[in-house]
Amino acid sequence: MAQTNLERQAPTTAWQVTKISSAGAAQSPDVLAREEPLEIRVNGQSIAVTMRTPGHDEELAAGFLWTERLITAPSALLSVGHCPGKTAEERENIVLAYVNGKGLVEEGWQRNFTASSSCGICGKASIEAVRQAAEPIQSALRVGSDVLRRLPPRLRAAQDTFERTGGLHAAGLFDAAGDLILLREDVGRHNAVDKMIGAALFREMLPLADCIVLVSGRAGFEIVQKCLLAGVPIVAAVGAPSSLAVELAAASGMTLVGFLRESSMNVYTGAERIVSGKSLG
Repeated sequence: MAQTNLERQAPTTAWQVTKISSAGAAQSPDVLAREEPLEIRVNGQSIAVTMRTPGHDEELAAGFLWTERLITAPSALLSVGHCPGKTAEERENIVLAYVNGKGLVEEGWQRNFTASSSCGICGKASIEAVRQAAEPIQSALRVGSDVLRRLPPRLRAAQDTFERTGGLHAAGLFDAAGDLILLREDVGRHNAVDKMIGAALFREMLPLADCIVLVSGRAGFEIVQKCLLAGVPIVAAVGAPSSLAVELAAASGMTLVGFLRESSMNVYTGAERIVSGKSLG
């Protein structure tokens, strides 16, 4: 499939701030994470607008199409690239995807895809439709608890933009040994996951049956949903899961871990995949 201009806009912007402390007030430069709208068009039709951090836009679009089940096979995505529009706004904030018409899913999955950076499920026609869209997880992966405990510092060390701004979520894809395969950052946690899954789709890695996903924030329903549709057997978060995320993970045979720390973790579902010692692969 064709891709173009994977890094068109910078993910950060400079801003002058007034810092106030006990020593007084002073002007100081600061770095902000950028947030811009991205419109995704499929075969010429606008289907979604999401607020995202620029960068890896094609991966975001591809991951979105996959995790919303608008496509069900990598071969259905013929091409994806930025719009060759007349204005900078069009060229930077519109992505065009062309899909084999036979690869589009049935109408029953459609919803209003306009989403903010904090919400990936607004307007879902039916939560039950999400549950029905994916097969249960099929994976023999077993991972050592010590492997999982090493993941948060590895994720944090790889978050270059977060280090400069403090304002981005991250999604990291790890192998059974705890080695980082892919990391993507975004102001929206669901966008970070879509970017990561889109990158995996371009690398022909789906389904991710032998991988672990770690997200930097909480594990909401939309995070579990997207990972389920990518076939991820173990999803971990440094924060808390929601009740609906736990219910979906349990119903889908997924291992869901929350409050992952170097010294402890809470395993909400699928504890049989986590063993003492090193990964069993």
